[in-house]
Amino acid sequence: MNEGIVIHTDGGARGNPGPGACSFVAEEKGKLIKKTSMYLGVVTNNTAEYHGVILALTWLNENPFLHKGKEINFYLDSELITRQLNGQYRVKDVKLQALYLKCKNLSEKFSDKIFFKNVKREKNKIADYLVNKELDRNILGKN
Repeated sequence: MNEGIVIHTDGGARGNPGPGACSFVAEEKGKLIKKTSMYLGVVTNNTAEYHGVILALTWLNENPFLHKGKEINFYLDSELITRQLNGQYRVKDVKLQALYLKCKNLSEKFSDKIFFKNVKREKNKIADYLVNKELDRNILGKN
């Protein structure tokens, strides 16, 4: 089955709250088409996870030719965020509600072609690596 665009997102904070970062990795037909990460400052883990999705959705919206007519499958290792984005859980935290709404607004262009799926952390290694590399670069000054 052709999954169209596959996007792995991740976010994390050292502390919780603490210094946080997010990332995403996009592939099509097993080929890497984009990977990026971003330092977020002091945030919670859940906030960082949402920002990973937002970062990827923003990139997709800026590059519509990449996904036109294609299914988009997001893979997150956060069960909470996945279930919130799929409407299975309510978003109770006020700060997360704003991030949830931003995700929903950015997702509008994709209608029924976008899916959010939960995976174990081991299946999200590259996105996790990018988050930790971004944190090391900003906290410890490592390249």
